Amino acid sequence: MLELVRYIHLNPLRAKLVNDLRELASYSYSGHRALMGKGKCPWQNTAHVLKLFGSTVKHARQKYRAFVARGISAGQRPDLIGGGLVRSMGGWETVKALRQANVYMKGDERILGDSDFVAHVLDTAQEAYHRKKVLQAKCIDTYAVARYIANLLSIDEKRIWAPGKNRLTVKARSLFCCWSVDQLGESMSSLARQLGLSVTSVSQSVERGRRIAAEENLSFDHSKL
Repeated sequence: MLELVRYIHLNPLRAKLVNDLRELASYSYSGHRALMGKGKCPWQNTAHVLKLFGSTVKHARQKYRAFVARGISAGQRPDLIGGGLVRSMGGWETVKALRQANVYMKGDERILGDSDFVAHVLDTAQEAYHRKKVLQAKCIDTYAVARYIANLLSIDEKRIWAPGKNRLTVKARSLFCCWSVDQLGESMSSLARQLGLSVTSVSQSVERGRRIAAEENLSFDHSKL
């Protein structure tokens, strides 16, 4: 199990979405962040993994991080790719037995989990893909998102792109990062280049933007563009 945990959590680094382990620890879309104590995922059982590395959280995290670091040079692992449904069902024999009984499970080799979880992930991914295509068809890009936020908050659009830690500027930039990632499907590395920030800073802005949007009931309405 530990080999698989390490392999999955290193995916963003292999895909060059982050540059190193420090940035990976702040990357929102990896369970590694929660294991390192940089964020919380209500559905993730971090205690189960950490207890395999040590009796105290601090010591366990140190050993876990060292374990993950040793896996960076391994690259792709064919033995750890695919078969999400098969693994979750206990092997091919179980799957074949269920099929003989006319019991079919929803599955996708890229996803680890039971049938309901896999179906939920696939549905969510399909919704995100459809939303992204709709916005692309309407020529809505990051510049359009910036204009929308500038109008929403009644600020100069240039403040979103310029450096600065003014409260309103930070709020605007956080919403910009959040909606660019969640609505457009923009990568954090792309946003980092556009804004002149690190991927870690963009990741933190995305999380902050989500909190702001939830607390203030704000949403991205592309029909108003």
